[in-house]
Amino acid sequence: MAQKPLRLLACGDVDGKFEVLFNRVRAIQKKSGDFDLLLCVGNFFGSTSEAEWEEYKTGIKKAPIQTYVLGANNQETVKYFKDANGCELAENITYLGRKGVFTGSSGLQIVYLSGMEALSEPAPAYGFTPKDASTLKDTVCSAPGFKGVDILLTSPWPKYVGNFGNSSGEVDTKKCGSALVSSLATSLKPRYHFAALEKMYYERLPYRNHIVLQESAQHTTRFIALANVGNPEKRKYLYAFSIVPMRLMDAAELVKQPPDVTENPYRKSGKEAAVAKQIPAPEEEPACQFFFDLNEKQGRKRSSTGRDNKSPHSKQPRKPPQPPGPCWFCLASPEVEKHLVVNVGTHCYLALAKGGLSVDHVLILPIGHYQSVVELSAEVVEEVEKYKTTLRRFFKSRGKRCVLFERNYKSHHLQLQVIPVPLSCCTTDDIKDAFITQAQEQQMELLEIPEHSDIKQIAQPGAAYFYVELDTGEKLFHRIKKSFPLQFGREVLASEAILNIPDKSDWRQCQISKEEEETLARRFRKDFEPFDFTLDD
Repeated sequence: MAQKPLRLLACGDVDGKFEVLFNRVRAIQKKSGDFDLLLCVGNFFGSTSEAEWEEYKTGIKKAPIQTYVLGANNQETVKYFKDANGCELAENITYLGRKGVFTGSSGLQIVYLSGMEALSEPAPAYGFTPKDASTLKDTVCSAPGFKGVDILLTSPWPKYVGNFGNSSGEVDTKKCGSALVSSLATSLKPRYHFAALEKMYYERLPYRNHIVLQESAQHTTRFIALANVGNPEKRKYLYAFSIVPMRLMDAAELVKQPPDVTENPYRKSGKEAAVAKQIPAPEEEPACQFFFDLNEKQGRKRSSTGRDNKSPHSKQPRKPPQPPGPCWFCLASPEVEKHLVVNVGTHCYLALAKGGLSVDHVLILPIGHYQSVVELSAEVVEEVEKYKTTLRRFFKSRGKRCVLFERNYKSHHLQLQVIPVPLSCCTTDDIKDAFITQAQEQQMELLEIPEHSDIKQIAQPGAAYFYVELDTGEKLFHRIKKSFPLQFGREVLASEAILNIPDKSDWRQCQISKEEEETLARRFRKDFEPFDFTLDD
């Protein structure tokens, strides 16, 4: 028999407005039935709550539901919390304590941390320290079979919670909130995390607690900040939800990912982590700064701004990663077929594909030597994204959508293949289905990467993979373990389901003369010029 969900309410700063809160709870219960618990975060007491509180304390009035509250966030309200370890404040109203774990008879696990982050030692009675957060984390995470907790209650928001997510409104999460709370949430992996104090309602998109394709799937976290009770702006201060305790849930059901899930907002990049640990981050190599103008003045060099380089004293950039041998795609290499180059940026360039699937099949390539997307430096990634966006606009203006793929297997230099597909030919869903179907036929697992994921978080440098990006931003990924059909991407796009040119699935069967290639390159340059962002000052 399936476990019956618990019905809970969470509330933001009560600020001593007990009657407003409890009357609202009574109205909700009358309309929707009884709830099991009310959890209050933020300031439960206010500056003028003594008289009203006395009626609850003496039993004249009673909370309509079992209510659990956090401790003081300022010196003024410390007096209401006599026992730091928690105690009953009034009938049906319980102070949880400064920090700890509350486990209900149902198995629901609630972790709580009262107060504000203390900036100095010793901490005031309303503050918590790094040691408090660390002790709580160690206590919870060392439990046998730990996977996470059901609910985390804190008064302050976690710092950086807005990263990768929807807008947090007027609250700047890079400046406001507690970094200790962020760290605690990272370790505890709560399914729900409630906070208050900012007088705002903010329900963040759910975020994942694992790295896609590198770690086993885990449950997601929903962070919800609640406004203050009775606020004049009518912002939401009471949140109703149902929950089955984690320990009673089927594992597959627990780790189901909602469609709008994002990356973990607290996970730092390598550079940020290095700063946090006070160690130097590895220096990024710049891309090769060697350029070709595509006008009639062949051989003329220009600076990284796109303007002519007239200064003989300009500083020479450091050399980029060097290829182990001759490379057909490093732009400075004599092996490059330069007549196919159609556009050159600061870090990347465009070239017509040799033996392309169509006359406007192009490649996005880094000027310097990089093997795959996951090895690109930040400035190269930025320009790759700029080329992608521009090509989508360009092809859309010509009645086409573009499919992009990379095969990081038996290739020495990154080649991002960009193939336009007429809008009248098929839908994006048709293209996606064709890739998945043909992968299944060849016993390959082609996984969909969540929309907000970055491929660098999925594949490590040096790992072999195949990657597809559709015009909607949807992404498909296959980790290559042993072997992989080299023409797979072309075969899918050339198939009857998409371009219906199966005889062109091998590029070697599609080669044309150098004169024809030069004609196609000139035509593409001319057509692309109105969209060329490299011409901007």
